[in-house]
Amino acid sequence: MGPDYHPPTAAVAEQWIDISNEHVLPLPPDDPYWWSVFQDPALDNLVQTALAQNLTLRQAGSRIMQAQASRAITAGNLFPQVQQSFGDALRIQESQSVALPPPIRAFGEWDVGFNASWEIDVWGRFRRALETADARLEASIYDYDAVLVSLLAEVVAAYVDIRTFEQRIEYARQNVEVQESSLQLSTTRFDEGKTSKVGVYLAEANLNGTAATIPALETGLRQASNRLCTLMGIPPTDLSMWLGKGDGIPEVPADIAVGIPADLLRRRPDVRRAERQVAAQSAQIGVAMSDFFPSISLNGEVFQSSEDFSDLFNSASAAGSIGPSFRWNILNYGRITNNVLLQDARLLELIASYQNTVLVANQEVEDALIAFLKSKREVVSLRKGVDDLNESLKLLLIQFEEGSIDFSPIFVLQGSLRSAQDQMAAAEGQVLLNMVAIYRALGGGWQIRYPGFETQVLLVDDEPTDTATDPFLAPDNVERDDAQLEEFLMPAPGVAPKEDSEDGQ
Repeated sequence: MGPDYHPPTAAVAEQWIDISNEHVLPLPPDDPYWWSVFQDPALDNLVQTALAQNLTLRQAGSRIMQAQASRAITAGNLFPQVQQSFGDALRIQESQSVALPPPIRAFGEWDVGFNASWEIDVWGRFRRALETADARLEASIYDYDAVLVSLLAEVVAAYVDIRTFEQRIEYARQNVEVQESSLQLSTTRFDEGKTSKVGVYLAEANLNGTAATIPALETGLRQASNRLCTLMGIPPTDLSMWLGKGDGIPEVPADIAVGIPADLLRRRPDVRRAERQVAAQSAQIGVAMSDFFPSISLNGEVFQSSEDFSDLFNSASAAGSIGPSFRWNILNYGRITNNVLLQDARLLELIASYQNTVLVANQEVEDALIAFLKSKREVVSLRKGVDDLNESLKLLLIQFEEGSIDFSPIFVLQGSLRSAQDQMAAAEGQVLLNMVAIYRALGGGWQIRYPGFETQVLLVDDEPTDTATDPFLAPDNVERDDAQLEEFLMPAPGVAPKEDSEDGQ
């Protein structure tokens, strides 16, 4: 019963708006290890650690296990739904008010046997339910993939934030050193009577203003580090020993491959999950429609029954029954009809949700792509501006040392340089964040869950661990069994303990 499923259609653009840009390549972005464009071993280790230990990813893996178990339960309904052995012993005392001969007022009864009942799937109700369970299992796998894509993007984004804050702090400290020298020079010239006290005040104001920006930047750095710890499934800790001294903000690649918008239908896990949810609901209509017709069952029972236990297993005590039966809700058509209408309405809702998911996916790529291209242009202008300010400041300092100008123009220029350098570093980091957003919007990275991908470095109890000898190591040092998920998941995430540990956890 019910409609046979056909995938819904969704509107997608033929090409990206900025496909004519020389830095946008129409080639398919087939590299699942997209973060490798940074060529940063520290980032590679962080990503691999998060893949092995992230708790949100493990939750998604557990949901797959739940869907697998639910599917197995549903599949069991294709076979006899009731299969029971039974046994009982009774001592019966009849009422004296019943017209029975006195010798049989009290007697015993011993029974043992087996019964079965099989509702035959004439109308396809159980088969449609199994279609629903299959689609929901696949949806849970795509949900895992969506979490995986999000995790990869968030780890890389947190790492970019860390390197960006480090660069901004470095610029601020460099400016502090320069401004300390300017203050010392202004104080010397004032002591020599070659300038007024105003120059000293202005130099102090610049120095204090720049120094005041550092605590806020250090706070941002610590918070980005804490966020990265959570993504890796470890308590907040100082990651400086793991990250090492960075070489500034990573370089961004000149070009980026984005494929075509239609690729999102197969690349984006959330789009595929939404489509599977539509498939699951489509089958539910058939389940609801089957209630219009009678359920036909085949029932059977074999048992031994005796008044005395000593005679229970004699051949004379054998009994049994077998035969068909049916049940038909003949006066509930209003309720059944409205249940079918309810499932129809839910299907329409999920189809609209799927189509909207495709539109949002298209928008996210376009938003990230235009932000990436424009932020690159912004960085070029900001770098030119910083270079010009540096050269101007050098000339003004020479003139100040020679006594041809006072400190006022240097005060203005040092403040402008501090702001320009901080803005430039933030913009450089934003370019990388926009690139991460592109890969995330394209649905890149979930392919690494296929066999062949292995994690290499884990952070466990603040110590690095080589997983070449223990690829299933988890933060709590519990060995984990992924036999049920090896078809769907990577080795470590989302798997259940093989057996309880000694402390019961």
